[in-house]
Amino acid sequence: MQNLSERTAGFTDSVIRRMTRVSMQYGAVNLSQGFPDFDPPQAITDRLAQVAHEDFHQYSITWGAQNFREALAAKQARYMGRAIDPNSEIVVTCGSTEAMMAAMMTVTDPGDKVIIFSPFYENYGADTILSGAQPIYVPLVPPDFHFDPNVLEDAYRQHPKALVLCNPSNPCGKVFTREELEIIASLARKYDTYVITDEVYEHIVYAPHRHTYFATLPGMWERTLSCSSLSKTYSITGWRLGYIIAPGEIIERAKKVHDFLTVGAAAPLQEAVIPGLRFGQDYYDSLLEKYTHKKELFLQGLDRLNIVHNDPEGAYYVLLDISEFGYDSDVAFCETLAREVGVGAVPGSSFFREPVNHLIRMHFAKKDETLLEALNRLESLRKKIPAKCQKM
Repeated sequence: MQNLSERTAGFTDSVIRRMTRVSMQYGAVNLSQGFPDFDPPQAITDRLAQVAHEDFHQYSITWGAQNFREALAAKQARYMGRAIDPNSEIVVTCGSTEAMMAAMMTVTDPGDKVIIFSPFYENYGADTILSGAQPIYVPLVPPDFHFDPNVLEDAYRQHPKALVLCNPSNPCGKVFTREELEIIASLARKYDTYVITDEVYEHIVYAPHRHTYFATLPGMWERTLSCSSLSKTYSITGWRLGYIIAPGEIIERAKKVHDFLTVGAAAPLQEAVIPGLRFGQDYYDSLLEKYTHKKELFLQGLDRLNIVHNDPEGAYYVLLDISEFGYDSDVAFCETLAREVGVGAVPGSSFFREPVNHLIRMHFAKKDETLLEALNRLESLRKKIPAKCQKM
């Protein structure tokens, strides 16, 4: 038998999804994989019930149903501050996962290089490698996860084809300042580089921080592929509705890549979510208020337990420092945490290019009672996993 693909030989399964399975195995409160345990807005679920009895069961237009693209274009135009042509500047994908992969394949060729900030969502490196490109990692330095402009320019000097920007960032919750974004933009112009953004947490940004759409910076619309999804904004992670917004000549190519990847996103779900796309500002204010409350509830609970953690500026993840427990393997710690304490988390090493084994990621996109139950279980953390007593 011939060898299987060399480019995928180093792949593991998704550590995030693996930790969901571990949580299920031990009956742990799953704070690993970032999905809510509360319902989407009723207007969306009511429309979904209606759609089941209507004529939306066959393929839509491959790059997205017309009325869905029109509603999405209107919604994003309000927040991005520019008109968006629903016919030439949007392609609808199967979640932002496919959006990022389609964007990567649209702009890169085998042998190209792509800058990725570390820590990073685990798919970015895989997307780059699957495209035949080579990742260049630039560290975001704790505790505030800033980057060194000189280190970033060193990466640009390698003449990358693209840079991946997750803002707000998963897993660390960093919201890039406008000044930081302008540094990235100036280097993208200087070295003629595309920027692929992942902005799925665009509406979950905690005061006083503000989200800036990268494509709105001077000269950046022409070279930016803005990827996002409806998963986090409307609590519908299982619906897998994502999109790319970009200039027409880029979208024309992305449509073809998308067509051969997945043909199209689910037609009934595109129709059902349209009421959500038409929500007013009060919905997004309420969403932020909800997540601000959940952040405060969970982080204050961690503080009471004297568990060291960062303070996320956006998204709904928090990094916990497990240095005191003396584990060489954060994967082993997370498995022990799920089994002995009953709380699921993701080992931080799955997000960092650097040798980081002292951080784990939890999320707080859960009902209050779920978060309180997790905190209740974490009270026994040091009893069930004694500090510095179990070196793995």
